[in-house]
Amino acid sequence: MKKPFLTVYLTPELLDLLVAQAKRRGVPKSTVAEAAIASFLTPDAAQQQEAALGRRLDRLNRHADRLERDLEVAVEMLALFVRTWMAATPSLPDAAQAAARARGRDRYERFVENLGRRLASGRSFTRELAFELEAATGDEVVDRASDVSRKDTGGARDEHPTS
Repeated sequence: MKKPFLTVYLTPELLDLLVAQAKRRGVPKSTVAEAAIASFLTPDAAQQQEAALGRRLDRLNRHADRLERDLEVAVEMLALFVRTWMAATPSLPDAAQAAARARGRDRYERFVENLGRRLASGRSFTRELAFELEAATGDEVVDRASDVSRKDTGGARDEHPTS
């Protein structure tokens, strides 16, 4: 197959480099020029890796943003709970302290057991919260959590999650 003909204008310095390279390789100048043009026009492995790395960094950045938001929600939820608990729970008399501590230990052990079962099942409070908010407003107001839950369930949605 005959290749099409192309005329190009080069600076004297670039032409000298082209001629020197062709002599070193023992090939025609057109072969060196063709290889140089092909190299310039096709992305090399480093450029492809850089693009893939950029996509991965973007994905990690979005994930970090979601984690930051989840942490903010958890901290605010805990602070609100503690504030409400402190405001609503009266102090116990000294005589009732021992019984209250024993009951508290039992309740804490049940809490830890329930938490372990919940974590082992893969259930998430943020997903359930997203469903509750969605049901309450009729909109998909919590896009991130509901998207995550749809991915986890293969697109199926559990409208009434139980713990």
